[in-house]
Amino acid sequence: MPMLAYVIRRLLLLIPMAIGMVVVTFGLLLIIPGDPAAVLLGQDATPEAIANLRNTLGLNDPWYIRLWDYFAALLQGDMGRSIFQNQPVAEIIFGRLGATIELAVVALLLATLIGLTLGVLAAIRQGSWIDTVTMLFAQLGVSMPVYWLGLLLMLLFAVQLGWLPSIGRGVPLPEAFLAAVTGRPQVLWDSISHIALPALALAANSAAIISRLVRASMLEVLREDFVRTAYAKGLRRGRVVIRHALRNALLPVLSVIGLRFGALLGGAVLTESIFAWPGLGQLTIAAISQRDLPLIQGIVLTFAIVFALVNLVVDLLYAAVDPRIRLG
Repeated sequence: MPMLAYVIRRLLLLIPMAIGMVVVTFGLLLIIPGDPAAVLLGQDATPEAIANLRNTLGLNDPWYIRLWDYFAALLQGDMGRSIFQNQPVAEIIFGRLGATIELAVVALLLATLIGLTLGVLAAIRQGSWIDTVTMLFAQLGVSMPVYWLGLLLMLLFAVQLGWLPSIGRGVPLPEAFLAAVTGRPQVLWDSISHIALPALALAANSAAIISRLVRASMLEVLREDFVRTAYAKGLRRGRVVIRHALRNALLPVLSVIGLRFGALLGGAVLTESIFAWPGLGQLTIAAISQRDLPLIQGIVLTFAIVFALVNLVVDLLYAAVDPRIRLG
């Protein structure tokens, strides 16, 4: 019951968070230069045509009226209608959201796996060449922009070696796994090959940050008395490191993993543009360039809600990793 009450309370906090995000986004969109009506009609449009279209779209209404209308529509589950695509914003976003979530989740899994592995190896081999190489990788991963790394990966694995496709998306991974179970493994391989490069490019920075944090946290835990006691009892090194040290070092790592998911969602905007991944990243760039205000608002609101839900999951994992933590 305390856990359920905590989850309900956190979900209720999504309401003021969503209101704040809508207000901030709306305010920023008001000061962005450019007129959606002029962009929609083109350079040859007359001032009269632009004025008529602005009136049709409701852009001539006072800002507080437009904001009130938007909130009233949200309460009915309506995120508005795209100015340029002339489709419901919710329909457009949910048609692309799955691809972005898939890319971000795979990148997060890669970053966590690589970061945990390298961080633990660097901690238990402190001062060795493994430690030096790991920290060099971490420095490079933090320093390399995702668009630069993405282009390098594309040049090496797609252009030079021809091992992986450079653009596009295969079958969604859940469907690909189902196809592999039913005897079509080539579908799964096609899906993995398409997501490999964008996920790796997106994961590199997060993997570097996680590896540095895991190393520092593990070094601190390995000096604790309970670890010495475990060694004194004759337990094997692998069991002490994984079951005792790593578990206690995971709490700060979980916080960073939750925050990195938000960074991955933001980084997906560039990554999807480089690899022509059909997610919200490409949609965001198109919406901003076209001044599609309802679509921009919907995308920002969707990102904020997804990020908040991921942080809720991370908080729940705290209690699973460390039973001493009580959520309340």
